[in-house]
Amino acid sequence: MNFEFSDDQNLLREQAQGFLQSKCPLETVRAVLEGDQAYDTALWKGITEMGWTATTIPEAYGGIGLGHLELCVLAEELGRSLAPVPFSSSVYLATEVLLMCANEAQKQAWLPGLADGSIIGTFAIAEGGKAPSRHNIETRVADDRISGCKIPVPDGDVADFSVVLACDGDQHSLFLVDLKDPGVTKRVLKSIDPSRSYAELNFDSAGAELLGEAGAGFALTDALFDRAAILFAFEQVGGAHASLEMAKAYALERYAFGRPIASFQAIKHKLADMYIALTLAHSNCYYGAWALSTDASELSLAAATARVSATEAFHECSKENIQTHGGMGFTWEFNCHLYYRRAKALALNLGSLTRWKDKLVTQLEESNKLANTN
Repeated sequence: MNFEFSDDQNLLREQAQGFLQSKCPLETVRAVLEGDQAYDTALWKGITEMGWTATTIPEAYGGIGLGHLELCVLAEELGRSLAPVPFSSSVYLATEVLLMCANEAQKQAWLPGLADGSIIGTFAIAEGGKAPSRHNIETRVADDRISGCKIPVPDGDVADFSVVLACDGDQHSLFLVDLKDPGVTKRVLKSIDPSRSYAELNFDSAGAELLGEAGAGFALTDALFDRAAILFAFEQVGGAHASLEMAKAYALERYAFGRPIASFQAIKHKLADMYIALTLAHSNCYYGAWALSTDASELSLAAATARVSATEAFHECSKENIQTHGGMGFTWEFNCHLYYRRAKALALNLGSLTRWKDKLVTQLEESNKLANTN
């Protein structure tokens, strides 16, 4: 079994790195974080012109019909650059769920716009501080009208439509909601990472269209989150790698007592721990990429493994990058905090780390039971 990316995929990586290095330096991320823009529109335009938003969309709907391995490559490079664009919400979530379960009319209506970037999508499940479950979803649909509140919704303030998990009688289903409907209001939220926007979406009898099978809302959400978790994990690994490189570069150039601080044992240990966490996460992400690209039976296990290890690696690397920079690393002028902010934000996008650890344990138990049965 070969887990290496192909020559074409590595060429795509090189092209993505070159584009993002020139178009998305950390000054661009900081400008969005400190400014009034929800995302960098010029960078988004460039990304859509490169065709990245169309990666997995079939040619019949205006896409370029590549696979998830190419999307994993792009996700890692976007994470490395901390790109302040709504790529993950629109591509990992909205596009993916439409490809999974939309009917032909829905695909024709939304996928071409998602492919060329003229439409931004998102996915709304959370309703405040509660972990979504069959017992506490209060957003409801009746007679194709949706009412309720979803908070926080990633990129909800800039999205054109959202897929929403809501109650439909005594069951839960997914619904497509046009966010330009007069029954929808948006409120921008403050967050730890203003370079990626979040919003509160309020629905007051807004139009809602069933997406997928009625009553399959939680099953479809779980399937979507398994797929998205691997893509988010690659983005986290990209950020972790950039954090390690920043820490290493500073440790080699910063002198104390007449020698580089990289020569001190305490700094060496920090960098070694960062490298170990990153390497483990990278390995698990490759496993996840294989499972995603082949729709393997181990997909749920691979997703949980990649998600947990990548979340922990990005936290470890972004935190120790600050520590390696010492007292100056905590200041606003240094860019270390940009990675720490993104690490914290991405750690919650698909549910908490605890949720994914619980899922990993469950998947391992089921895998062991199956192995013992066979």
